[in-house]
Amino acid sequence: MQAFIRASFLAAILLAAGQAAAATCRDPAGFEKWLDDIGQEAVAQGISPEAVKQGLSGVIFDQSIIRKDRGQGVFKQSFEQFAGRMVSPARLRGGATMLKRHAATLSRIEQRFGVPAPVLVAIWGLETDFGAVKANLPVIRSVATLTYDCRRSDFFKAHLFDALRIVDSGDLTPAEMRGAWAGEMGQTQFMPSNYVRYAIDFDGDGRADLLHSPADVLASTANYLQGHGWVRGGDWEPGSPNFEAIRAWNKSQVYSRTIAYYASKLAGDETSASMSQ
Repeated sequence: MQAFIRASFLAAILLAAGQAAAATCRDPAGFEKWLDDIGQEAVAQGISPEAVKQGLSGVIFDQSIIRKDRGQGVFKQSFEQFAGRMVSPARLRGGATMLKRHAATLSRIEQRFGVPAPVLVAIWGLETDFGAVKANLPVIRSVATLTYDCRRSDFFKAHLFDALRIVDSGDLTPAEMRGAWAGEMGQTQFMPSNYVRYAIDFDGDGRADLLHSPADVLASTANYLQGHGWVRGGDWEPGSPNFEAIRAWNKSQVYSRTIAYYASKLAGDETSASMSQ
């Protein structure tokens, strides 16, 4: 009986501790103190105190971000439905225009990274219509909110620290770092950690700017694909190593196949990655 009582008492303590932890990491009332602690941790990781102060100043807990995170629906469209809608005549015309407009830059990028122009332009078009679609949520506020939440704290903490590293590098100011609700930013939607890892200055202005510079956007996207196994000279048919690099960009099979299909249409090969697969 005593063993049972002790076990029950221990279970009650663990339950209460779990409830307290859940309340703490989801309770907006504790956010300000937590933010101070995370700032100290960022400095301990080597991020300058000035960048931490600049990046975290005025950051608040945003409950609307949590609602967006909880409200994600399961992707249910077939490839035929999705690609048929996304690879529209207007996007094909836009892609052809961008291939011509940025031909010299895209050629230099392919020479350096081995990624053909149609693949880069397809990703660019699908992500933001070549930079025309601009999400406008503060990136640091979004990733701080998602770090504070219990659901994927470690994942978003890495992105929060890397967002502060972007500030520290001088590539972007906190005010410039605007993006989608989960922290994706720029014309091909880089999460902060991928920005730190793969963003490069290709236009020679001294900073990697994936919000405003098409040269930096396209070269950084190629750098990402090369970093995920892109094979120079290979095709991007489903099942190929290059298609797996595209899948690293977006793990959705439907979305990845749509990138490949769109790129093949832009390349003038309507049989590659066809809708019938």
